[in-house]
Amino acid sequence: MIEKLVACISALGSDAYLVGGSVRDWVLFAKPGHDIDIAVPGDPKVVAEEIALKFSGTVVPLSHIHGVIRVAGPRDFKSKQPAWNVDVNGFTGSIENDLSRRDFSVNAMAVSIYDWPSPDAVIDPSGGKADLATKTIRVLSSDVFRDDPGRLLRAIRLAGQLKFRVDPSTSNQIKIDSSLLSDVSPERVRDEFLKILSVDGSRSQLEVLDHFGLLEQVIPELQHGKGVDQPNMHYWDVWGHTMHTVEAAELIVKGHQHSPVFSCVPWTEESEEHFNEQVTDGHTRATVLKLAALFHDIAKPQTKSQDDTGRTRFFGHSEQGAVLATQRLSQLRVSSKGIDMVAKMVEHHLRPTGMKDGDDWPTDRAIYRYFRDVGDVAIDTLYLCMADYLGAKGPALVHEEWINHARMVGHILHVGTSEPVSSKTTRLITGHDLMTHYNLQPGPEIGAVLQRVEEARAAGEINTKEQALQMAGSALIYLAEQLSSESYNNGTK
Repeated sequence: MIEKLVACISALGSDAYLVGGSVRDWVLFAKPGHDIDIAVPGDPKVVAEEIALKFSGTVVPLSHIHGVIRVAGPRDFKSKQPAWNVDVNGFTGSIENDLSRRDFSVNAMAVSIYDWPSPDAVIDPSGGKADLATKTIRVLSSDVFRDDPGRLLRAIRLAGQLKFRVDPSTSNQIKIDSSLLSDVSPERVRDEFLKILSVDGSRSQLEVLDHFGLLEQVIPELQHGKGVDQPNMHYWDVWGHTMHTVEAAELIVKGHQHSPVFSCVPWTEESEEHFNEQVTDGHTRATVLKLAALFHDIAKPQTKSQDDTGRTRFFGHSEQGAVLATQRLSQLRVSSKGIDMVAKMVEHHLRPTGMKDGDDWPTDRAIYRYFRDVGDVAIDTLYLCMADYLGAKGPALVHEEWINHARMVGHILHVGTSEPVSSKTTRLITGHDLMTHYNLQPGPEIGAVLQRVEEARAAGEINTKEQALQMAGSALIYLAEQLSSESYNNGTK
C-alpha cells in the first residue's frame, strides 16, 4: 500500500512525508500497518482527493482546525484484513515544526516519500527512535493533553498496544490533566476505550486508567464495586471480580490448548471464527465479550442485601445491570447493535448455570429455550459464564469443579448448535399449517402452540410433521380449557 501511495503522490509532484504511527510501526515492526498518516505542505485537499480517486476511497474531513482529511478505503467483507485509512495532514513551515506539535515522541517521526523506505532517512527531532528502543511513551510538552485531552486515553492505549511503559514525567502530566477528559466527545472516548479493550492485557490497562482517575470518567458506575464484599464462592470483591472476569474473558477466546485451566474451554475453528467476527464499531465479538464482562456485575452494589440468615444476595442485578449497561453505552455512543449485545449478555450471564437441575445437566428443552431467548449472543454468553466462574474463584479454583463447569457449558454449546435443537432449524410445522389443519383464525394462540411444539422437538419428544400436528392439537385443547377456566373464574368474582 505504501509503495502505491508513494507513486500516486509523486505523480502530483508534491512534497509529502509519512508521519506518526505509520513511521513508528515501520521502525518498530518493519511494516506501517493499515492506518497511514501523511503530512503535506499547505492544503491537503488535492492530495487526499487524488488518493481517493486512485484507490476508490472516500474523503472524510476530520479537522478543519488542524487541516486533517481522511481517505477511508473500501471495506472488503470477504477479506479478514481491516480496511485501510489514510489521514492527510496539511502543515505550514518545516516538517520539524509540524512534528514538534504532535503528542508523543514515538509518533513524532517522519520520512519523505522520496526517501522511502530508507531507514537512515527518518526525521527524528524529538528522540522517538531512542524511546522506541527503551519502550517508553513520552509526551513532547506539558501542553500535550491540554491541546487535545483525547490524548489522555491514547497514551494508555499506546502503552498497552506496544507493551511500553509511560515515563514518570508523562504519568505526572496525566494525573494533572486527567479531569480534562470530560471535554472529549463521547464518540472519541468510545473509540479509544474500545481500542484499549481490544488489545491483549486489557485488564492491566483498565487498572492503569483507574489509577489515573480516567476509568471513573468513562464508566463511573464501576467505582461502586470497590469494597463490596461477596459470598464465599467469590474470592474478590465486586471490583476485583470484574477485573479478573475481563482478564478471563480475554484468555478463554484464545483457544489455549496447553494450559491446565484454559484447555478445558470448548474450542474449535468455528469458535475462533465466531469471536473474530467484526460486529460493532469496528470491533470483534472478542472485544464485545470483554465489554460485557466489564458490565456483567455492575448493578451488584445497588442490589446487595442480606436475608434472615445473614446470607448476602444480589437479587435482580443481572436485569438492572442490563439497564445500566444500556444507559452508559448509549452515552458513549456505542452502536445500537453493540448495546443490545452487551445488555443481553449481562441480563443472561447467570442463565447457563441456572439451567442445571441439581447435579443434572440442562435438558434439551431448556437448552432450546436458552438459544431461542438469547439469540445472536447465546454462544458469547456461554463464554461469559465461564469467564465469570474463573473470575469468581481466582486462586481458590478447584480444578475438578472447573472441569465439570466447562464440560456443562460445552454440552449446552454442542446441543444448542446441533440439529434438530438449533433455533435456526426449519420448523416442523408453521402457523399456516396450524390454521389450515385445524381451521383456525390468526391469533396469539398460534405462536404459543408453535413454541410448545418446538420445545418438544428440542427435547427429542417428536421429530415428524405428523407428530407435531398431533401435539399441536393437544396443546390447542389445553389452551382452550385454560381460557375457559379463566373466563369462568373472572365471571364469578
